[in-house]
Amino acid sequence: MRRRNSSVTLPILFSLTILLTANAQTAGGTPPVEPSGKPSSQSASPAPPPAQQPGTAAPPSAPAGQAGSGGATQAPASEDSGVFVFKKEVEEVVLHATVIDSKQIFVMNLDKTAFTVYENGHPQTITSFRHEDIPVAMGIVVDNSGSMREKRQKVNAAALNLVRSSNPNDEVFIVNFNDEYYLDQDFTSSIGKLKEGLEKIDARGGTALYDAVVASADHLKSAKLEKKVIFVVTDGEDNASAENLEQTVRRLQAENGPTVYALGILGDEEHPRRAKRALNVMSERTGGVAFFPKTLDEVDAISSEVARDIRNQYPIGYTPSTPKNTGGYRTVKVDARAQGHGKLSVRTKSGYYAGAEPASGTQ
Repeated sequence: MRRRNSSVTLPILFSLTILLTANAQTAGGTPPVEPSGKPSSQSASPAPPPAQQPGTAAPPSAPAGQAGSGGATQAPASEDSGVFVFKKEVEEVVLHATVIDSKQIFVMNLDKTAFTVYENGHPQTITSFRHEDIPVAMGIVVDNSGSMREKRQKVNAAALNLVRSSNPNDEVFIVNFNDEYYLDQDFTSSIGKLKEGLEKIDARGGTALYDAVVASADHLKSAKLEKKVIFVVTDGEDNASAENLEQTVRRLQAENGPTVYALGILGDEEHPRRAKRALNVMSERTGGVAFFPKTLDEVDAISSEVARDIRNQYPIGYTPSTPKNTGGYRTVKVDARAQGHGKLSVRTKSGYYAGAEPASGTQ
């Protein structure tokens, strides 16, 4: 993920890193590493990652205690300073299911017996189940194109409201994008730092929505929290990405991919139908929701609704009856029935690519 102005300082920092590393090795070893994968406070600060060319996805990385796309068991919660880390078996698939009744009210008093999980149309055995608020790793991805200039103040306020309304142990990063995308604040729970990241406004250029979403999904792979979310805000159609919609959805539907919540401030945009479809597809395929407010005054209430949705879900795990190492795309469906409730609707991802991550348009 590209950081703003990283190309200027990169050569100097890289040289310093080589020197510091050599000194550390001479002293008897490499700097200690914390569970997050970052050097401890007693070691020298590392150089930032190399500047990324526009239109390329950030390379996947695995935090300490977690394998890559194989979904290996994560580090115990006791190693993460009390932060809840959802642990799962190597072969387990975890779905995050939202259940609502006929009145569109969240239903949060169901037990495991109320649920049936289907993969490729075949019932699966549920191996883990919870119904509690767990923290998430979340990327807030905001359109910074020229047409967003007058909208950013209210959008930024809504984004911060989302964080304030969410689990206090959430880890959040900020990506601003126009025809390029920038990681303007890495994972943090600090409202002050997130506010600074959102205020790095350079409203100009086009809209590389797909590239920014794919890079953010890749960055979420480095999170220590199992549950992952992208909240994306845009006011128009993508017109600058190397990725297309199909490629983007394939990347989002990788195993353990994020849930996408989209806020489309489309207004009188020239091609609202295509823009709306793109946001709907990304959110529906991943178990999220797309919102299309008529006015900017609605965005703050929408951010609170997104926070409630994220916090009122059932993490449901199952071991696929078909081994994941056979690869391929798997459809997923979850049904819920319980005495005393009428018709229940369950929202979760529509499917996933098992095993290796699907090919992308960016390399």
